[in-house]
Amino acid sequence: MTLSINQVTKRYQDFVAVDNLSFTIERGEIFGLIGQNGAGKTTTFRMILDLQETTEGTIMWNGKPINSINRDILGYLPEERGIFPAMTVEDQLYFFGELRGRLRKELKKEVDYWIDRFQLEEKRKSKAETLSKGNQQKVQLIASFIHQPEFLILDEPFSGLDPVNMDLLKNAILELKDNGTTILFSSHQMDNVEELCDHLCLLKRGVSLFSGSLLDLKKQYGKTKLTIRTEVPYETLGKLDGVKDIQMGKDQYILTLENESYAQSIFDFVSNGKYIEKFSLDYLSLDEIFKDKVGGSNV
Repeated sequence: MTLSINQVTKRYQDFVAVDNLSFTIERGEIFGLIGQNGAGKTTTFRMILDLQETTEGTIMWNGKPINSINRDILGYLPEERGIFPAMTVEDQLYFFGELRGRLRKELKKEVDYWIDRFQLEEKRKSKAETLSKGNQQKVQLIASFIHQPEFLILDEPFSGLDPVNMDLLKNAILELKDNGTTILFSSHQMDNVEELCDHLCLLKRGVSLFSGSLLDLKKQYGKTKLTIRTEVPYETLGKLDGVKDIQMGKDQYILTLENESYAQSIFDFVSNGKYIEKFSLDYLSLDEIFKDKVGGSNV
């Protein structure tokens, strides 16, 4: 089961929200769609969900137009949340499952499993309005996939979560992937995208700057991030050939090189034939690449 977006454009009079966008998501893959606010992510989600029509191009699911398939195979967690405050956790999940064509007796096993999995058993009969923000997000995430969709869109699923609940949700998403669910994932937290996604598309003002594997994106920059723990002074390191930028960490220096070929000469200089405690050359993080590609901060 493959989602294929082919040369899709969405135009509103003189404004182009999405411009000639193409990418493919394979079955059982977590695919990242990233970009600043206003980059065209939400518009893309709405076109996939057939809430908006494309101006040009096609969106296909398993070779069929997305607007011709059974909508119950889709799941969606929007950035703007929406659950019923006066409805209990349990009733909420049954409601959303039944809304997607599942019978209550068919849903019982899934509802029981995910309530236990997300540590909500004590809150099963509680109204949503009495829950913490983290528990409300758990309920909304379960509601997006309680009907066992083949394709799931998750927009900012970890927003505002503490590290424990974040890990709980990450593990659940990976479990869905292992069970064959195809997932389109968006987040402004690049470390989460980097951890969960093998492939991604980077949008800027509706245009794709990159689409492909995360490793291929990193290889475009090469291994230019050099971490050193040394007694050589900051000022001296900053003046070495090939050093574009230098930052001082708590007990180490982080250098950005023009390219990785300079690493050997820098190693020879700082070690001077002696033991050096730390010298690590690596790719830039996705967060660093994101900021370089789109400019400004990733907010």
